[in-house]
Amino acid sequence: MPSPEEASTSASPSQAPAPTFKSLGLIDPLLEALEQLNFKIPTEIQVQALPHALQGRDIIGVASTGSGKTAAFALPILQKLWEEPKGLFACIMAPTRELAYQISQQIEALGSAMGVRCVTLVGGMDKMAQAVALAKRPHIVVATPGRLNDHLEDTKGFSLRGLKFLVLDEADRLLDMDFGPIIDKILKAIPRERTTYLFSATMTTKVAKLQRASLSNPVRVEVSEKYSTVSTLLQYYLFIPLVQKDVHLIYLANILAQNSIIIFTRTVHDAQRLSIILRTLGFPAVPLHGQLSQSARLGALGKFKSGGRKVLVATDVASRGLDIPHVDVVINYDIPTHSKDYIHRVGRTARAGRSGKSITLVTQYDVELIQRIETTIGKKMELWPTDAEEIALLRERVDEAGRVAVNELKEQAGQRGHVRKRRRNEEGGADNRDRDDDVVEAGMPTKKKSKGRR
Repeated sequence: MPSPEEASTSASPSQAPAPTFKSLGLIDPLLEALEQLNFKIPTEIQVQALPHALQGRDIIGVASTGSGKTAAFALPILQKLWEEPKGLFACIMAPTRELAYQISQQIEALGSAMGVRCVTLVGGMDKMAQAVALAKRPHIVVATPGRLNDHLEDTKGFSLRGLKFLVLDEADRLLDMDFGPIIDKILKAIPRERTTYLFSATMTTKVAKLQRASLSNPVRVEVSEKYSTVSTLLQYYLFIPLVQKDVHLIYLANILAQNSIIIFTRTVHDAQRLSIILRTLGFPAVPLHGQLSQSARLGALGKFKSGGRKVLVATDVASRGLDIPHVDVVINYDIPTHSKDYIHRVGRTARAGRSGKSITLVTQYDVELIQRIETTIGKKMELWPTDAEEIALLRERVDEAGRVAVNELKEQAGQRGHVRKRRRNEEGGADNRDRDDDVVEAGMPTKKKSKGRR
């Protein structure tokens, strides 16, 4: 039998007890909220970031979507708020409206025992109602940069001069979407003495520049493997002629009809068109893209999350940040230009240890792109088996549904034109200043304007 000294020296580091939220230093009200939300074990980013954050350090977190980073920055803010509940306490900037709402919901859930008040400021929603909510002195503001800047300039009595915490979430995407100049203006409107957290899936030169401008002696925590997909994801491709993309998509929807599916397109036009084709053929599909009103976008997400719609047809507005549970299959109708966007898209499935499938439609024009993606992820995709006879039988119905979709889109465009004309006449000229601040989707730059641009 070994002596106590021998026993202590022979114990390996891997036998040390796993960290818990309590051992990381969180207070009881937050521990209770975590228990109610069924957050049992801290994720790797939370284990690395929380001790430094609770000591008051600035944090740079390099972590991919789904890593638990929202709680990693929300928990230390809420803990400090419990100690010093004074005024507007924290501001969190996110690149898209959906992500801003998701962050707000999680903060309110985590701070439920503390009565935390959170306001979400995004484009596409009533600005006056937001100003009224700001007048009620919330503790935390979650915002897209464009609408936050609008309120700083226009809303009487609203300022960030007493701010204690600033969070820049999905910083690489904020900068990809050309929010850099607006963020620079916002940084000038907040106190230099503050705590700042910057989280990003990738560390680009733009993010490094923002880091130098906004953080003071930060601790860097990094948990993401660069450009990787999870082992529980089965990745397939279909090699088809360009003119047969629609019929092959419907073939896939048919054989996967019992699954929840996200279909990713490059353009708003195709997201709309394909959702009409799918609905015409009896599939419960709903579109999600940056040109929908905010209520329509939240409605689409809600229907898909609840299972009311089995198919979500989306542009890259849904590829990052959004926590959409139980997605069985991701179909890439269009291959993304950048490999990292492919990884974010297929990351909507096979989450939290579950299995999932991705299927990418590859035409004669996409061979180089698919080879680049395979090189990046370090694996070859498998060919998805098809039944040529069944596809041939579908073709006539799919072509007819395509004609229905084209006509419906023309009618919608005509109606929008009449509405815009009436508004211009009523208002004496359109004011573009309060345009939606996240219509431009991340990661899919286009060289010229076209009717299908996102």
